Amino acid sequence: MAPLPSSARALSEQLALRAYALCRTYLSRGCRSGRYWTVGDVQNNPGRSLFVRLIGPVSGPRAAGRWCDAATGESGDLLDLLRAVRGEARLADAMAEARRFLILPPPEPPRSAAPSGDTIAAARRLFAAGRPVPGTRGERYLHARGLVLPLDDAALRYHPRVFCRELGPGRTLPALLAAVTDDSGRVTAVQRTWLDPTAATKAALRTPRRTMGRQIGHGVRFGAPVGIVLAGEGVETVLSLRRAFSALPMIAALSAAHLGALDLPPGTRRLLIARDGDPAGRRAAARLRARAEALGIRVIDLVPVGNDFNADLDRFGVEGLRRRVLRQTLGAGPG
Repeated sequence: MAPLPSSARALSEQLALRAYALCRTYLSRGCRSGRYWTVGDVQNNPGRSLFVRLIGPVSGPRAAGRWCDAATGESGDLLDLLRAVRGEARLADAMAEARRFLILPPPEPPRSAAPSGDTIAAARRLFAAGRPVPGTRGERYLHARGLVLPLDDAALRYHPRVFCRELGPGRTLPALLAAVTDDSGRVTAVQRTWLDPTAATKAALRTPRRTMGRQIGHGVRFGAPVGIVLAGEGVETVLSLRRAFSALPMIAALSAAHLGALDLPPGTRRLLIARDGDPAGRRAAARLRARAEALGIRVIDLVPVGNDFNADLDRFGVEGLRRRVLRQTLGAGPG
C-alpha cells in the first residue's frame, strides 16, 4: 500500500483521538467491550465480527482506531473505516467526511487562487442596509409558512434588491436576510433567501438560499441563552418552534452540516436538537450530541413527524406542535 499523504495521516491521527465518538456515530449498532468497539460489519449490522481499538497511541500497529473484520479480513485505520462504512471510492471523499466529523474547515485553497475579499465585511454591510421585516414581502413570505416574527427579533431583515448571481450581472431580487452571529453577537455572515417578486414564496432559482461570510460554528440566534438552548437547521424550523415555545432561546445553524459544527453558547447545561427528518439531519444531530455530551451537557433530540418542524406546524397547528415536542422532552417519543 502506498504511504498516505501527510494530510491524510494527520486526519487519521485526529480521528484516533476520537475513536469512541466515531464508532458511536457511524457504527451505532455495536457496543464497547473493554478496549474495543465491536459490531457485525462495516454496514453497521449487529454482531461481534468487526473490532475497533479505542485505546492506544495515535499511530502504529496498536494505535487507537485500528480495526479488523475477522469475517472478511479487511483492516486499516479510521480513514479506511470511513471509506468502507460510507462506500467512498476515493480517499478524498473519506477525508472530506473526516473533516465534517471532526468539525474542521475545508482545506485551504492553493496559494495561487484569487483572494475572495472581505466577505464578512460585505455581509455586515448588506445586513445593515436591510430594513425591518414587518410590512414587507419578507413578512408575507413568513406568514405564508405559518410563521410570525418573535418580539425580541433582531436577526432578520428585508432588502428589496439583493444581487443574485444566478440571474446574471446586475440582476436583483427581494430577499429575506438572516444574520449569522458569534457568541458575542457580532455578525459573521448573512444568509440571503431570495423571494418571488409577485408571490409569497421563495424565488424559482436553482439555489434560492446562499450564505456569505464566515458561518462555521455560528448561527442565527433568537433570544439570549440562559443555560438551555434549542438548536435547529433552518430559520423556518426554529421560527416554527418559537411559535410553540416563545421564551426558549434558539439557534438556527442553516444546514445539517453546520448544525453538527455549531459552537454552543458558554454556560449551556441543556441542549434540545431539533433535527430534520432525513439521514443528513440524523447524522448532524449525532455529531452535535457527541460534542455536547463530551462537555457534560444534557441533550434531548426532537424529531419531526414530517420532513421538518415547519411541516409539522402546518399539519398540527401551534398547540399540536407544542404537545408533540413536550412528549419528546418527557421521553414519550415523537408521538
